[in-house]
Amino acid sequence: MVVGEDHGIRYPSPGKGHPAPAHRALPNPAEPIGVCRDAGRRGREGGVKQLAGKPSPGKAGALVPSDPTTEAAEGSPDTSSVLLAVEEGFPPEISLFFSIESRSSRCLNSQLQEAARKKLWALESDDRDVCALFKELSARLVCMQAQEDRFVLTFKTLEEVWKFSTYLTLGYVGSCLEQLLFDQEYWLNCALMEDTEIRVTVDEDRLATIYMGLLLQEGNFFSRAVPGVWQAEQEGEEGLKLCKNELIHVKNVGEESKWEGMSLLTGQRGPVTVTALEPIPHPFYQWFLKNYAVSFGISQEISGTTSEPIVKGRCTATEDHRGAAWDELSFSKGDSIEVIGFLIPGLPWFVGKSRSSGNIGFVPTRYVNPEACEPLGKGLVFLSEDEKAPLLRIPCNGGEQHFTTLFGDLARTDITSVYRLDGFEPKAMFLKAPSEAVLRGCKDTQLLQSWEEINGLATTSTSELSSPGSESAPATLEDVLLEKLDDFDDPKFFIDLNAGHMEDADVFDPILTFLNQDSYVPSFQSLYDLSFSFLNSTFYGFSEEDELVLYLETSRNWAKRTHSVWAHVRLCFLLGKLCIKKVKFSQARVYFEEAMSILDRGFGDLPLLAALHVNLASIYLKQNMKHKFSSLLGKMVTLLVCLPGRSFSSENELEVMMYVLKEAIAVGNGPLEVRVCFLIVKLFLQMGKNDEVLPFTEHLQCLTTTLLSPDTSSVPLDATPILSYLYDKKYLPNIALASARLFVPSGLKGAPTPIWRAGVILQNASKLLGSQLERSSIPALACFYLKQALHFSCESKAVPTQRTLCAILSRMYLQHGVLDGAVCYAATAVTLSRLMGEEEAFESSLSLGWIYLLNSQPGRAADIMWQLLCSLHGTDSVTQGGAVHNLLAIALKGEGHVQKAAENYLRALHKAKETGNKRNQAIALANMGQLSFSRGASQLSELYLLQSAQLYAELQGSEDLEMELVQVLLWLAQAMVNRQRMEDGKLCYELALGFALKWHNVRSQLHIIESLCHFYSKVSPDLQACITYHEHWVSLAQQLQDREMEGNVRQTLSQLYQALGTSEALRQSLDCTKQSLRIFIDLEETVKAAEAWLQAGRLYYLMQEDELVEMYFQAAIQTALKWENFSLAMDLYEKAGDTFFNGSRNRDRAVEFYRGGAVPLARKLKSSKTELRLFNKLAELQIGLQGYEKALEFATLAARLSIRVGDQLQELVAFHRLATVYYFLHMYEMAEDCYLKTLALRPPLLQCSGEALYYCKVYCHLGNLTLHKLKDEQDAAAYFLLALAAATELGDQELQDLIRAKLGDIPGAPQGPEGTPGCATYRPRWLSEGGHVV
Repeated sequence: MVVGEDHGIRYPSPGKGHPAPAHRALPNPAEPIGVCRDAGRRGREGGVKQLAGKPSPGKAGALVPSDPTTEAAEGSPDTSSVLLAVEEGFPPEISLFFSIESRSSRCLNSQLQEAARKKLWALESDDRDVCALFKELSARLVCMQAQEDRFVLTFKTLEEVWKFSTYLTLGYVGSCLEQLLFDQEYWLNCALMEDTEIRVTVDEDRLATIYMGLLLQEGNFFSRAVPGVWQAEQEGEEGLKLCKNELIHVKNVGEESKWEGMSLLTGQRGPVTVTALEPIPHPFYQWFLKNYAVSFGISQEISGTTSEPIVKGRCTATEDHRGAAWDELSFSKGDSIEVIGFLIPGLPWFVGKSRSSGNIGFVPTRYVNPEACEPLGKGLVFLSEDEKAPLLRIPCNGGEQHFTTLFGDLARTDITSVYRLDGFEPKAMFLKAPSEAVLRGCKDTQLLQSWEEINGLATTSTSELSSPGSESAPATLEDVLLEKLDDFDDPKFFIDLNAGHMEDADVFDPILTFLNQDSYVPSFQSLYDLSFSFLNSTFYGFSEEDELVLYLETSRNWAKRTHSVWAHVRLCFLLGKLCIKKVKFSQARVYFEEAMSILDRGFGDLPLLAALHVNLASIYLKQNMKHKFSSLLGKMVTLLVCLPGRSFSSENELEVMMYVLKEAIAVGNGPLEVRVCFLIVKLFLQMGKNDEVLPFTEHLQCLTTTLLSPDTSSVPLDATPILSYLYDKKYLPNIALASARLFVPSGLKGAPTPIWRAGVILQNASKLLGSQLERSSIPALACFYLKQALHFSCESKAVPTQRTLCAILSRMYLQHGVLDGAVCYAATAVTLSRLMGEEEAFESSLSLGWIYLLNSQPGRAADIMWQLLCSLHGTDSVTQGGAVHNLLAIALKGEGHVQKAAENYLRALHKAKETGNKRNQAIALANMGQLSFSRGASQLSELYLLQSAQLYAELQGSEDLEMELVQVLLWLAQAMVNRQRMEDGKLCYELALGFALKWHNVRSQLHIIESLCHFYSKVSPDLQACITYHEHWVSLAQQLQDREMEGNVRQTLSQLYQALGTSEALRQSLDCTKQSLRIFIDLEETVKAAEAWLQAGRLYYLMQEDELVEMYFQAAIQTALKWENFSLAMDLYEKAGDTFFNGSRNRDRAVEFYRGGAVPLARKLKSSKTELRLFNKLAELQIGLQGYEKALEFATLAARLSIRVGDQLQELVAFHRLATVYYFLHMYEMAEDCYLKTLALRPPLLQCSGEALYYCKVYCHLGNLTLHKLKDEQDAAAYFLLALAAATELGDQELQDLIRAKLGDIPGAPQGPEGTPGCATYRPRWLSEGGHVV
């Protein structure tokens, strides 16, 4: 995964003049800094690139400075405009946009962009995670605008802008967004992750204006004099006299036009015109100059530089020079001089060696031509190769072994000693089917060795395979011998303060001989180092330091007497160091000055010479001795920064380096700045000051990335491991994770490896998940990095580590439901474990068999178990045998061999009893209960499960045990419900939920809640209980951040509240519906969102808030029409109409939804059945509204459609309704004809009692119609007789009596069905006699 950040932050200068120094190798702090995030990658993850000028094509790491005139003309806001904005209280808000691109195609990945947008929509309703992320990034979230793919941020302090812009430059913002927006499927798809980059953009001018506004608002900052402005302002005025580009500390004293300024060059104070100021634009410089102020100003010993880089090698003298002091090299024009260490442009001196004379000394930089020298080379630029690894090793020391141990803990399993419940893996989550890409990725064996290579390792010695840390390069014999020799040769001196001995020169001869060597030897390192190790390693026999001081003083006196110059110097140095340790700086200064005064040939011991200069300079700085400090500064800086690999001798060196860094910033000497920054970081880390080192490490990383040229493939120093370590210590897990992911292991000996990176990522990803790293939590985000660690361990032939990582990957895939991946890595672990030993092979094989069972591959699992049983023959491994029998029984059950499965469960139970292991007994009994249940033996199942639950109750409750008990209780509940023991089943379900709640196990709670909701809705209906558990289901969905699940459950919950029917319940129902509506809109679930709009409208109707009903109905319909889902829109129109149709108010509003909306769409979709149903409803509605003319129209259309549809039942209904309409319109003959038509549609022989009842009712109705409306007694009698016949068929005596009474009212009518009915009067019956035209 690459995170690209393309923002080009340019901090504007508020002055109208030109920025100063025009020539530089690094960004001049007085210039606007152009910061951009290169889309390219360092290795896999990518690199950050900060460009301040155009790359010089000739030299690696050299930059050509930008044209200040061009920069000044870019339209940066001036002081007056920014001040005006500050006074008006401008809102410091900025938009952060993101886009997700494919590296291979260089195009937007629309699918991932849409997925990220949906996640952002989901986060809009609960932005706590986003706020926490941006708080960590030192920004404040104002709002999210998912549709525009942007975040709106604001800043309140200068530090927030500084930190955020730093994270932006380093590439962390995009990485953090990636961690926020993508789900587990993305992280498991390593190929997709590698091909994807998030590009983050901000308005650089806006960010610069915000920073400048906050700076001016604070009114206390560092600035430069603007060329052209300061000259005009100073003419004829009193005030602070300024030099071009001079650094000034400015404070707002309340006047609009003039503020108070203090020159860092002269220390003078005075008023300065605001328009003559150009604030230093880089936030780090402002922070540094404020927090690390010194008592006197800039020395002018160091100058700004051209675009020349730091160089090494040989140079040529351009003039004759005679050294003014013993430590200066004399040379002639044309002499070849070899640079000792580095030559840094802008420094007045470097250490050189004359090729002709062999002498070493300080060489004035101005007298040589460095063109013959060579830059430090690609990937170095400001440090030597030997300086890289030690710096990176400081924070990571011990980390490799720590994470190897952590991996071992993660891979550990109890499968050989603890049985498994059938199909129950508490740490796994089987929620969604993984994509094909994920499945392909998990089977990618390119990271692994071939099986031939693995098997070839079988010849490797046991000692080589046993060390988990064997991936680091082994030490050579020479290294080991050198270490032994160093330890052996270190001389030790006994401190004897006997008065007689103190006057004996022979007593001091050994130490004087040792210290008087004229060149550096490794044994001197303990004398010069930072930790005063000579107190323990070189001297012994003293109880207090004062005794050692007395001994060293006496030795110093003997050195004076014997003219042992080197011994004298070194003893003075040691005494000075001890004085510094006791904070006696004046006394230390005396010793150091004495040493310097007698030293006349010090280049044989450069570490001593450097330590003397730097320690003395630090004391001058502390004691404000400006003149002495300035005289020492030039050569001291050379010894401080130009000697690669020099060890620090005192913590006081830090103050000197801070002063040098200030000088470098003041003059714009980029190479010196980055070199000193590197040394400051190194010293801070050695001192263990993690809080203080972080800003300098970030600045070093930013400076490092600016030194890249396009043809350079690696940065000089990748400090991301240090930054990851520091962020982790400060508990900034998002940033620590982003930093670790950007780190590309270099392969440098001693530098962090992919093992270290994977460990850091696992550790911080788990912090983001809110849990400590345990077996239960292997984040999907770590997938790629675990594979990289596995690849690294394969290359180094570290078999134990390979097996461990395979086991972790297998568990990770199992946890995330990718069982094929789990099988793949478990199988590899088995192959690797065979090279290690029988115990490891047995454990890995058992794990593989269990995963096969979870993956529904019982046959393969059974094969493994049979082999393991054979391997256990003749051993006394009872527990392992029981574990194998238990898994074999599960496999046999899966294959359908029930009898054999039961036998193996009993063997497993017997072995568990033999060892007294109650947990394993409980598991075996539970498995037997589940086997019985699967065969329909519910009573036997209940018996076994009850025994299992009783055993669990006797065990000490731990999470693993009680989660197993939860599964047993669920099985027991099913068995009890199956036997109609509802109350007992309910008790088991709720007891299981209690245990899951106790351990805050969300997945287990979810499983139980689903069962309880089904129980209370289907098995033992209880509306109130059902609502309670659905409410908890919603909270679980929120904890899992499963928005789709939450929306669906809220919809169900809405319907449950609606069923309660109270006004309060309707309000709650509406609230649930609206919340689900928001979710479905966020997820772009069109159908569900439309249904939610409709449901809200229905609820408003029930609540009698009629003014909102149609608004919600129209929103539902428009949602469907927007996506051109006409079928859905037709359905919604009909359902909206049904609300009014079935209601008691505004029933006429249904017509608009039926006739105006649904019918046209039904015709468009050629859905005749829907159209028929709609016209039937319209006819019924108009009948109810007494709009009989319109009812006739709709009933007629329904009748026509029913004939076309060809459904006799629908045709009958349509004609029956048409008859009813004719009746109400007093068109009795047409009504009679339609009724007869309906009877003609029925079969002549009655099929059931329902048909007989229909015949009876229709004939009764016809009888009443002809008798009372058509006045035809004969036909009426005939109809009543037919009705009587149908009633007789029904056997309904009451109905028969009623019909006979009606016949009795008709004179001359027969009283029984024996009479022959007939029609006395002819009336046209077109429909009933075969007509088809309606």
